[in-house]
Amino acid sequence: MDNLLYRRIEVNPDILAGKPVIAGTRVPVYLILNLLAAGYDVERVLQAYPGLTREDVQAALWYAEQRMRYEEVHPLAAAETPA
Repeated sequence: MDNLLYRRIEVNPDILAGKPVIAGTRVPVYLILNLLAAGYDVERVLQAYPGLTREDVQAALWYAEQRMRYEEVHPLAAAETPA
């Protein structure tokens, strides 16, 4: 399943400066995440972007999860924490 989702995400320096997009579109992954975070459900995302599929939205979530899973986090020391 992951391999199928991975194929739906494209990273190309000639498209949106290399930001990850849904393959074959100029719809960035971050836009889908932003809409979901703003309260859109999948059906509303699909209505707003009729060229997308349910699997495209799932692929955007999968991609974000994969990026976060393997991201290295370096906590700030207490003195470096912004006020």
